[in-house]
Amino acid sequence: MIRPTLIAACAFLPLAACGDMPGAAPDTVQRLDTPPPGAAPGTCWAQDTSPAVVETVTEQILVSPAEVAEDGTITRPASYRTETAQKIVQERRVTRFQVPCRAELTPEFNASVQRALKARGLYRGPITGQMDRRTRAAIRAFQKPQGFDSDILSAAGARQLGLIAVARETPDSPE
Repeated sequence: MIRPTLIAACAFLPLAACGDMPGAAPDTVQRLDTPPPGAAPGTCWAQDTSPAVVETVTEQILVSPAEVAEDGTITRPASYRTETAQKIVQERRVTRFQVPCRAELTPEFNASVQRALKARGLYRGPITGQMDRRTRAAIRAFQKPQGFDSDILSAAGARQLGLIAVARETPDSPE
């Protein structure tokens, strides 16, 4: 006979392969196979989907007001009904952003990311060259104060860390 507790424990084993933590929610950021329309050729992009935020709001609605006698006594109290509704507080949002291409994400590049984040006090792990959970958490901590809450390093973030060359503007040539 198979014990139910053993079955329940084994049911979660496949989830461990999905991420760093068994049963963790899927990441909302994904790399795009094709760049968005209008993107420069040869650039790589990712997309972050923020789900809508929904709140359940309960309100008391006045059905009939209280009846008050001339002397101020209440002859009949007010009656109310309760209405509960769900309201979208923040709409679903899709953000596309440029990222370093996969070919650039070498162990050497990842080690440089770790060193740059360590120099800023955001990464406390060993320099391994692996894009592990600690590195992604440090990337998020670096980008979040700039209004970009993602654990995938954006191209703008990589430029700020000094890891991607910034194109210099050349003066117009004389005519």
